[in-house]
Amino acid sequence: MHAANQAISEQVAEALRAELLDGALAPGSHLSEEQLAERFGVGRYTVRSALRSLVTAGLLVHERHRGAFVPELSRARIDELFTYRSVVELGSLRLALERGHDLRPVERAVIELERVDPAGEAHRHVAWHEVTAAHRAVHHAIVAAAGNPRLVAAYAACEDELQFLLAFIRPEFRAGRLARLHRDLLNRLGSGIAGAQAALAADLEVGRQGLVRALDRSTLVRPTPHPRPVDGHSRPPLGTKKLEHPSVQGRSVR
Repeated sequence: MHAANQAISEQVAEALRAELLDGALAPGSHLSEEQLAERFGVGRYTVRSALRSLVTAGLLVHERHRGAFVPELSRARIDELFTYRSVVELGSLRLALERGHDLRPVERAVIELERVDPAGEAHRHVAWHEVTAAHRAVHHAIVAAAGNPRLVAAYAACEDELQFLLAFIRPEFRAGRLARLHRDLLNRLGSGIAGAQAALAADLEVGRQGLVRALDRSTLVRPTPHPRPVDGHSRPPLGTKKLEHPSVQGRSVR
């Protein structure tokens, strides 16, 4: 793909990624290449490239002869992801503590999580993907503290999918509660290796159980903005505008 077209494809992917991480696209939703191309004012090949990148990140699934869909939330998917997280995060924390590595980046990440939705600013609108991005940074810092690039790469492989799934626990995990839980986790990281690992395991289990409860509800509660089906005519285009880019003015990108 030409460099200019690649840049546009990345813009489309990032716009859809933000919606997925906010929980605006319901599990099972079909993403039509034709309608997305019309919505963004680009060619279908550009849309196809964007969708492919989201499939690679675990945010979408592709079915032969059917196209791209938002993955369904399932107990197997939750358990598989959290088992993976436990292996990587608990192992990374143990290595970091055994080697006496610096955990101050974890503390800084917790502070940033607390700043996302500070007390006394209830009027301030905070996009849910901002909250989950700050949460993501805390756990990324724990893994990075091990000082092992392979562990960081292994964890990066699940980060987008995790952030997407966390959209469905918003009703019971507001920003303030997430911040308090992770401040408590940070305080317990200094309680020795066994105590720190127990605290992290408990934190992961809280998240897993929250997702299981979301799955068990007869109707998943979506965070605002309200779900906007990609295929439906009721869905307003993002920003009600096509992508602004010199390469798409006056012609269709293929």
